[in-house]
Amino acid sequence: MLSWQAHTLRSLLSARRFLAPKLGGQDVESARTNLDMAGELWRPIIHMDHVETLANGVPSEWVIPAGMGSERVILYLHGGAYNAGSTRSHRALAANIAYAARARALTIDYRLAPEHPYPAALVDAFSAYRWLLDEGFRPEQIAVTGDSAGGGLTIALLTALCERGYPMPAAAVVLSPWTDLSTSGASWQENAEADYLIHGSKLKEAARLYLKDASPQTPLASPVYARLEGLPPLLIQVGSDEVLLSDSERLAENARLCGVDVTLEIWEGMQHVWQFAASFLPEARQAIEKIGEFILEQTSAKQVEKSPAYA
Repeated sequence: MLSWQAHTLRSLLSARRFLAPKLGGQDVESARTNLDMAGELWRPIIHMDHVETLANGVPSEWVIPAGMGSERVILYLHGGAYNAGSTRSHRALAANIAYAARARALTIDYRLAPEHPYPAALVDAFSAYRWLLDEGFRPEQIAVTGDSAGGGLTIALLTALCERGYPMPAAAVVLSPWTDLSTSGASWQENAEADYLIHGSKLKEAARLYLKDASPQTPLASPVYARLEGLPPLLIQVGSDEVLLSDSERLAENARLCGVDVTLEIWEGMQHVWQFAASFLPEARQAIEKIGEFILEQTSAKQVEKSPAYA
């Protein structure tokens, strides 16, 4: 049963969708501004520190929940359709997940389309992971996490690491991942009215901006088409009402066929990346608690620490 907070949020999002312009292309500058503003709206549950850094030349930020001294690290790859999003927009979400996992998070400002189309985002994510290794962080203490486009980028990064013989992180977590830029999954039609956050036409335009001359079936742009053998244990969380539901279902199926230890959680009635709203939504806090437990189980210090409760 959905919480009253979830019913309230659904009503607000439904009204917002109804009042939004029905036509018009992808306004990149507005998308960037709006996503950063949303990041400011949803505050972290706990106090955190954030410190700017450079990860192999990639502008990045350490997000450190108060009191965390663990060597466990989350490399967080933000969403935003590959043309929006930043360390600012996803600071609170990264902090909440890091706290649940008893970790610190490294968020990165990977280059965005259309100024920097594929594979710029993947190159930056790869560089940041290499930087963590160069800084002495052990792969068994690293989890890679991402939402929406950042979820697809997470799987693409792991695939690229595996292809090049780099050590795998201990775990990966993807939230409402966008894994098929051809937008061919069944839920794109089935959930078109139920998804209040994603407009199919605008996301298709975002795919065009990111891909530029690449095919939508390029495995490292649309990792649902990639060979996924060798990937670490994977947790996927997605809402039942999302147009991206089939992206998660197909990713999970392909990963299982490739021998990956994968857990798919479909949360009834949830909208796209509902974990953002942890300061208001009980279902978001519950989802983040599960993420923390998963990362703790997969990292080497899992025997001595437990995830803090969010309920």
